[in-house]
Formats: sequence, C-alpha cells, structure tokens
Amino acid sequence: MADNLSRKEIHFTDDMVKPLLETKFIKVYDLQYKEGKHYYNVTRKEKKDLTALQSDDEFKAGIPDAVSCYVILEFPDDEPRLLTFYEFRYPTGRYLLSIPAGLIDPADRATGDAVLSAARREIKEETGILVKDTDIFYTLNPMAFSSPGMTDESNALVCAVVRLDDKSALNHKGIEGSEKMEGFRLLSKQEALDIIKSGRDEFGNTFSLMTWSGLMYFVSDLWKN
Repeated sequence: MADNLSRKEIHFTDDMVKPLLETKFIKVYDLQYKEGKHYYNVTRKEKKDLTALQSDDEFKAGIPDAVSCYVILEFPDDEPRLLTFYEFRYPTGRYLLSIPAGLIDPADRATGDAVLSAARREIKEETGILVKDTDIFYTLNPMAFSSPGMTDESNALVCAVVRLDDKSALNHKGIEGSEKMEGFRLLSKQEALDIIKSGRDEFGNTFSLMTWSGLMYFVSDLWKN
C-alpha cells in the first residue's frame, strides 16, 4: 500500500504537457505520461494552471473552478424545501433539474473566501435570494472533481440554509449570457426522496450528479447539524 497517497506517481513537467486545442472557452491538453503513452485533459485552464503540474502543496491550497450550491429554504408556515429549477444544459440539448452553480470569478478570488463569495453571487443571480449574515452558510466540500478521468475542473460544494418569508421573491432576473432557466421546484423531503429512488425528475428525465448530491444532502438531514 502506498505510504503517501498524495504523492504523484507520475511527476508531470512542462515538457510532458502539450496543447492540442486552445480556444477562448475550452482547451485540450495531451499529458504524455510515458514514451508513446498519452492521456487527455479537457479544461478551461491555461497550461500554467493545470492541476497535473501543481506540487502537492499547491494542490492542497488550490481554489476550485466553480461552485455548486445546496440551498435549503425554511418558511414560517411550511416544511423546509430544497431549491431546484430547470436549466437548459447545452451538451444535453434540454432543460435538466438543477441547483444554483457557476464559475468562480477573479473578483471572488480577491475577497479572501472565493468559494463563499462566488456562491453568494450565483445564488443571488440565479434565484433572487440574497444570503444574509443571519443565514447558515458554509463550504461543505472545498474541491470536488467533476470527472477526473476527463478533466481537472472542480466544484466546491456549498450549503445555504435560508429563512424566506415570501416565495414570490424567487426570480431568475440575474441570469446572463447563455444561461436559460425555467421556473422553480421547491422540493419537500418526500419529493426529493422520490426523485432519488427513481433517478428521474417529474418529467421522467435524468439529471446531473451535482443535483443528485444536493438531493442526497437534503434528505440526509446533515444540513441540520
């Protein structure tokens, strides 16, 4: 058994990483880990920022690329609800059950807590909710890789437990660019359990792993602790 699992068995150096595709929004790198052996990484990152080139200390101190948010709403006259909505996901060509999420911006990195800064901003833009100092708001996981066999991109997972008196305050007015969202689904614990058990939403469609993890965290009641 390895004596130090954080130690990289293959130490990538700059000359072992070759760019294959470089566009404004996406890049593909060839990680030549052995003579004649190649592995590919699809990412938004510049070469100098690739996780494969980081030291262990740089990796452990790294900031994720994006944030995904589990927003749990508490009401004066209703049971707690998990906030979800339908967002158009271009690679699938359809609306999928989703949670608030977005990329971490340079301005977030300058705040001292890039993850919570980005989470607060994305929640406000995508739902109209401003997370208050009196709300419960914390980072659940600092960096979860989306699919490390394909990309080094990562999401921090954040939980916000928000007291909301008026459901009509929910809106998508802050979305911009290519974002397209439709309606809100404020799921009860039983509704979330039903979706987890079936693996499908109310329309019979599947959804992202980040949404599944939000559903699981909500029904587990870990957010109450």
